[in-house]
Amino acid sequence: MTTLDDIISKSLHQNWFSRLKSLQVFWVFTAAILACLALTLLTDTFASERNLFNVGRNFAFVAIIAIGMTAVIASGGIDLSVGSSVVLSAMVISVAMASGMSFWVSALMALGSALLVGLLNGVLIAYAGMPAFVVTLGTLSAARSLAMVLSDNKMIWEFGPDHEILLWIGGGSTLGIPHPLYAVIALAVIMSLVFRWTRWGQHLFAIGGNESAAILTGIPVKRLKVSIYMFSAFTAGLAGILMAGWLGSVTTNLGQAMELTVIAAAVIGGANLAGGEGNALGAVVGALLIEVIRNSLILLGISTFWQGMFIGTFIIVAVAFDRFRNVRR
Repeated sequence: MTTLDDIISKSLHQNWFSRLKSLQVFWVFTAAILACLALTLLTDTFASERNLFNVGRNFAFVAIIAIGMTAVIASGGIDLSVGSSVVLSAMVISVAMASGMSFWVSALMALGSALLVGLLNGVLIAYAGMPAFVVTLGTLSAARSLAMVLSDNKMIWEFGPDHEILLWIGGGSTLGIPHPLYAVIALAVIMSLVFRWTRWGQHLFAIGGNESAAILTGIPVKRLKVSIYMFSAFTAGLAGILMAGWLGSVTTNLGQAMELTVIAAAVIGGANLAGGEGNALGAVVGALLIEVIRNSLILLGISTFWQGMFIGTFIIVAVAFDRFRNVRR
């Protein structure tokens, strides 16, 4: 005999599952899991410890920046300068350490340089009223040019007295897990809480949903926009430091066209290009799916030239899914 408690429990379970199915991140995560299972069956190397280690490390760099990009997109903006902020940060820490400075001082300088790019973006967009696309396109070129000036457009592979510290932080592992993945986990947890429970996060989504209404309610929109672009630049700067340690050398080609992959990860993970939607977990899952696709092309012997086709298709499908979901509402 069905009791009232059974009916309520079943109803709650159905409602929970219905809400879960409506989330884009759920379907993206499902696609990533299915792709992993298929690759495990089709290849002998995907599920190997070494390959999984590489997948975890490689997607971490994109995921870190994608969390920052999600904040920008959710606020109704875009940041095309993240790839250049990556190389600028990596070049600053490399040049500083090569000159004899400690890792920690050099890392602060690297993050500071990236934050200055974010500050410039935010001020020009929020206070000067310039379009985000134009501003960040300009700083994309300017930041990479500055990195070339700092290094005289030469590769740097000697990092001074703290050389091994940088290599360990960016390229090492603890308990079999690459250090960049720890950074992703920590950042995703922190920003999930920030987006959900803090005034900064709530105001961010309010701006993306309706900026005019946000202004009328007293939200400091201009100051908040500056902080959002600085956060995006910070994640790019952090990724630049980690990538320098992973690669063991830095060239001015680092991070080139990375902004496209990062935007793709954020959008695939549920960030709405119209603003107002996005989450940190979605950005991480989107980055994971992209890396699984890239890794699968290599393992299956398919030309990596197809990578753009697959990623572009997933972006279109993700946007179409979002449009379909909004129509049903």
